Amino acid sequence: MKLTKEQEIIVKLAKDFSLREVEPLAAEIDETGEYPDELVQKLKDTGFLGCIFPKKYGGFDTDYLTYAMIVEEVSKYDVATSMIISGNCSLSAGPLAKFGSEQQKEKYLTKVCNEGMIMGFALTEPGAGSDAAGVQTTAVLDGDEWVINGNKIFISSAGIADLYIVMATTDKSKGTHGISAFLVEYPTPGFTIPNFENKMGIRGSHTGELVFQNVRIPKDNLLGKLGQGFQISMQALDGGRITVAASSVGLAQRALDEAVKYSKDRAQFGKPISKNQGISFMLAEMETKLAAARLLTYDAASKKAAGEPHSHEAAMAKYFASEVANFVADKAVQIHGGYGYTKDYVVERLYRDAKILEIYEGTTEIQKIVIAGHVLKRK
Repeated sequence: MKLTKEQEIIVKLAKDFSLREVEPLAAEIDETGEYPDELVQKLKDTGFLGCIFPKKYGGFDTDYLTYAMIVEEVSKYDVATSMIISGNCSLSAGPLAKFGSEQQKEKYLTKVCNEGMIMGFALTEPGAGSDAAGVQTTAVLDGDEWVINGNKIFISSAGIADLYIVMATTDKSKGTHGISAFLVEYPTPGFTIPNFENKMGIRGSHTGELVFQNVRIPKDNLLGKLGQGFQISMQALDGGRITVAASSVGLAQRALDEAVKYSKDRAQFGKPISKNQGISFMLAEMETKLAAARLLTYDAASKKAAGEPHSHEAAMAKYFASEVANFVADKAVQIHGGYGYTKDYVVERLYRDAKILEIYEGTTEIQKIVIAGHVLKRK
């Protein structure tokens, strides 16, 4: 696929930023599990955190395909960094831009676009993972305020986000139609983040537990309509799945590049190991699967950019690209041999980072359910 001039410029900006600011710190971020405040600020300064939103709020009006390319490019160097971008644009500020009132957008979306304000998306709970409808967190209207109680887990950007979209049950008798979405600022009295996860991969992504104990927010902080929370979540996840696919493509591309380079440099039996058919066939399979994953991802992103239905395409892209990322990362480690099992080589980190791509924003199994549902609806 040939990029437009604008896409070439934006992707180069993402690459230059990643090489200059992210790549030198990626190994340290992975080792410590801490994302430096200085890098957060530099990421905010890029404008990527609000790039897809209208210019009237301070965004760049970047189309979804070009935005997916930004995520792909940054993911080559650190998936945790690309997650901050995608978590903002797709999962959090995206729903704010689509479902928020003009007052909410003037108050919050302008901060996302002009100041790089980070947002979080709080859906997952101890009993509501793949079953997103099982939300136990509650919101009760008390005069001019909503009172929120409950727990959320595995929330990305926990602690660095200033605003969260929180899904809570407002009418249990209505099932999925009884879930509503709320804008909750951090800090707010009663809103705490007591724990952070010590993860296998994407260790620079702050993933934590949110606790709400009689948290009071203004009545006007309801996002969308009462009972619209589940719909908001599903639409947000559709967009998010495209960027998970883009992250998968970026990670896989880096793993392939590292494997190719190593196979040319590493000599055994008097010749580069790339000359061995066993290695060259692995590289061929990695390249082909990656190309297919990229096409699926770009197709889904293009449909979303055009305003067309894209749930089916997003699920296929997320399912296939995340599996390809794991396949390519695994083969990259194998090509590196024992060296690939050490932290001296980046493929070790890529191998660990790849696994989450098959899990978050809907597991591989959930994607298959979504895909099969679309297939079986055909006449």
